[in-house]
Amino acid sequence: METPLVIQKHTSEPDYLPVESLKDVMFVLRTETVKIWRVALPMALLALFQLLMDSSTSIYAGHIGDIELSSIGVYQGVIGAIYFYLLFGMSSALATLCGQAFGAGKIQSTCIYVQRSWIILTATCIILLPIYVYATPILKLLGQDEGIAEVAGRYSIQVIPYMFSFAVAFPIQRFLQAQSKVKVIMCIAFVDLLIQNGLLYIFINVFGWGITGLAIVTNIVGWLYAVALVVYTIGWCKEEWSGFCWMAFRDLWAFAKLSLASSVMNCLEQWYITCIMLLAGLLDNPVIAVGSYSICFNVQGWDDMLRLGINTAISVRVSNTLGMSHPRAAIYSFCVTMFQSLLLGILFMTVIFFSKDEFAKIFTDSEDMILAAADLAYLLGVTIVLNSASQVMSGVAIGSGWQVMVGYINLACYYIVGLPIGIFLGFKLHLGVKGLWGGTMCGSILQTLVLFTIIWKTNWSKEVEQTAHRMRLYVEQ
Repeated sequence: METPLVIQKHTSEPDYLPVESLKDVMFVLRTETVKIWRVALPMALLALFQLLMDSSTSIYAGHIGDIELSSIGVYQGVIGAIYFYLLFGMSSALATLCGQAFGAGKIQSTCIYVQRSWIILTATCIILLPIYVYATPILKLLGQDEGIAEVAGRYSIQVIPYMFSFAVAFPIQRFLQAQSKVKVIMCIAFVDLLIQNGLLYIFINVFGWGITGLAIVTNIVGWLYAVALVVYTIGWCKEEWSGFCWMAFRDLWAFAKLSLASSVMNCLEQWYITCIMLLAGLLDNPVIAVGSYSICFNVQGWDDMLRLGINTAISVRVSNTLGMSHPRAAIYSFCVTMFQSLLLGILFMTVIFFSKDEFAKIFTDSEDMILAAADLAYLLGVTIVLNSASQVMSGVAIGSGWQVMVGYINLACYYIVGLPIGIFLGFKLHLGVKGLWGGTMCGSILQTLVLFTIIWKTNWSKEVEQTAHRMRLYVEQ
């Protein structure tokens, strides 16, 4: 028997009728919860497995030597972050179009779009090659220790193939996410993690290949992940994958501009964190300042894995509903996801508050560092709640294709408002890391308010019309 709360359309999934009673609210809450967490939980586990892969590399590097550990950390935090966030951000354009095309029932046309993304992201990797080749002088120019810069630079050259693996993996991952086929991505990442740790043990502990062994394993697991996704798509998604086509080489410049514009939102947000870390190193007691901030940032990182899953889930859900011409489903999905994300954020904030004197002991035995981290615990807890809201809205932005607009908002909120306030509080008022973090929170609060206002005042019926236009412009060409 069909529920009266939905309107049947030409697609298999209907749109909702207006909510008028508590029963209707519970129906929407139950329905959207299942749809969101069916994607969010596997994507959160995927993020966990990928984080553990980076951690495994760092752990084995630490067993090689202190300078190797520091060098891997510098590579991951500086050189690796440049290409990762750029390629990840560029692929968000594909997330928008693939999700909307799948909702519109035009999934086969997006195979051409995936292939265009492969071409553009590979070209981007080629452009980034000088950064890898000249990583040592670049790191020395940034003031890094000469020994660390030398080892990190050599490792950077050795893992160039790893960078190119993301040019293949990200587009096909977005393609599968748009269809909510996320369990297979999670399983491939888990197997990849197991293979990585087995190879690391053999290459480091048995063969004793040192930093070169780390690079070889990194390249192997990177390409295993990418190839596995492609093989699964071509071999097991025959209805969705229409094959390779020469049309992928058409309109590459327009696609490149769209991809670069889409990367603005992600890059500005992530690089701002790097700016705060660099500024913390300029404070009076940089060891305690950077160390305590790093501890809190790592704790926040575990929460961010869940947020990444929610971000992906709401972006997929919104893009699908807009493609299906279901505007009411899009806004209802946002409301349900925001409600649940905030509840989780408040729960995690409470845990941080009660464990503020203890959580730093996971990372250090230094009493000064533990006290400094405990002093930042309240800022950490509030930040987690703010991220609970902002990640949901960022997911809505990706699903709706608003990346460029949100990029400008991030530029204004973080760099024009947040950064100057943080510098003033941290250096002029001598509040140290708390001042820098306070500026970040000011930018986050402003960004959250602006995005919430935009989403709430959006005419979602017009968004459906713009989605149809986008399908004609990019997918049907």
